[in-house]
Amino acid sequence: MKFYYKCTECGLTFEIKPNVSLCPACSSAGQPDRPLRGVLETVCEGMPSASPFDDTSAFIHELLPVERKFFPPIPVGMTPLWEPTGLRESLGLNNLFIKDDTLNPTGSLKDRASYLVAAFARKYKISDIVVASTGNAASSMAGVGAAAGLNVKIFIPSSAPKAKMVQALQYGADVNLVDGTYDMAFDKSIEFTNKYGGLNRNTAYNPLTLEGKKTAALEVFAGMKRVPDHVFVPVGDGVILGGLYRGFIDLYEKGFADKVPVIHSVQAEGSSAINRALANDGFTAPVQSDTIADSISVDVPRNGYYAVSMLKKYSGTGVTVTDSEILSAQKTLASKAGLFAEPSSASVLAGLLKIRKSIPDDAYTVLLVTGNGLKDIDGAMKALGIEGV
Repeated sequence: MKFYYKCTECGLTFEIKPNVSLCPACSSAGQPDRPLRGVLETVCEGMPSASPFDDTSAFIHELLPVERKFFPPIPVGMTPLWEPTGLRESLGLNNLFIKDDTLNPTGSLKDRASYLVAAFARKYKISDIVVASTGNAASSMAGVGAAAGLNVKIFIPSSAPKAKMVQALQYGADVNLVDGTYDMAFDKSIEFTNKYGGLNRNTAYNPLTLEGKKTAALEVFAGMKRVPDHVFVPVGDGVILGGLYRGFIDLYEKGFADKVPVIHSVQAEGSSAINRALANDGFTAPVQSDTIADSISVDVPRNGYYAVSMLKKYSGTGVTVTDSEILSAQKTLASKAGLFAEPSSASVLAGLLKIRKSIPDDAYTVLLVTGNGLKDIDGAMKALGIEGV
C-alpha cells in the first residue's frame, strides 16, 4: 500500500512525515476568521489483502498510513452497531442502526483520531502532543496518550464540561484553561507548537485527524455488509463528517462499495456555520456560538471548506436543530434505545426527526453517536428539572 497527503484544494501532494500539516500554497491565502485553507487528506493507493468482512480489524489497519505495530495498547474502535428495536418501531424505520462510539475507551469517537496520531508519534519518536479542544479531543488525546507513553498538553476553554477536564487530568495531561472560546484555544495551541515544538493534534490542521475518523465508516460498512443509504452526523469543525466521507470514498474507489451514502450534517442552531455556508454558497463572518451542545460549538469550523465541498459533491444535506430539540432527542434516545448520549451526539436523532418524512421507511439509516452522556450532564439535568440536585 502507498500513502501520501493531497491538498483538498489545489491537488499538490506531500510525503507523510512530521511537520506537514497544511498545504503551504493554499494555506497562505487563509483568513483568521474563516476555515483553514489547504487542508490535506490522505490518499491510499493499492488494494488491502484482508477482507472487510472476514477480518475487519486487519482490513482497516491496512488502509491506515501507520503500521499496526506502532499503535498503543488500548482498544480503540470496533464499536457496536446497534439495531435499536424500540426506536425503529417508534419511528417506523425498519433498518435504523446506531453506531455507538460512546464505547471507545475515553467515551467518544475522538479516540479514533487520537489513536492514529499516537501511533504516528511513536513511529517518529515524538514524545510531546499538543491539542486544543472543547473537551472530548482533549480527554481523548490524554487517555490514548497515556496508553502510548506520550506527554500531552491541552488548551481547553474554562467553560468546558468539568467531567471532560477531570478525565484529562486523571490521564496525566497538562491542562491549560483558556478564558475564551474553542477558537481561541485552537489559536493558542498553534502558537505554542510553533514556538516550542511538539506534534499538534488539532482537528483539520493535523491531516491524521481526518484519516483516523474514517475508520467509523469502514466499520459501519463491515457491520452492515453494505453502504447505508443515509448517515446522520453531528458536526462542529466538520472533521468527523470529512472522515466519514474519506472512509466511504475509499470503499467506493477500491470497488468494495457501489455508492457513497447521503450524509446529513446535523448542527445546532446556535453553531451552524457549515450548514449556513452550504445553504448560502460560502462562509461569511463568524457568528458567536451559543448552544448546549458544547462538542459541536465552534465559531469558525476549521474543516469547513472541505466539509461543504464533500456535501455538495455527494448530495449531502444540512439539518439544523434547536437546543430544545436536541434535549428532547437525548431523552428519546435514552428511553427508547437505552443509550445516554451527550447533547452533541443526541443531535443526530433530532436531525433525523426533523426530516423523517423525507427518509423512506425501508432506507438503511445510521445515527453516528459520538459521545457518552456522562461527559456533560448539565443540559440533561436542566431538561429533567433537577438542576442543583
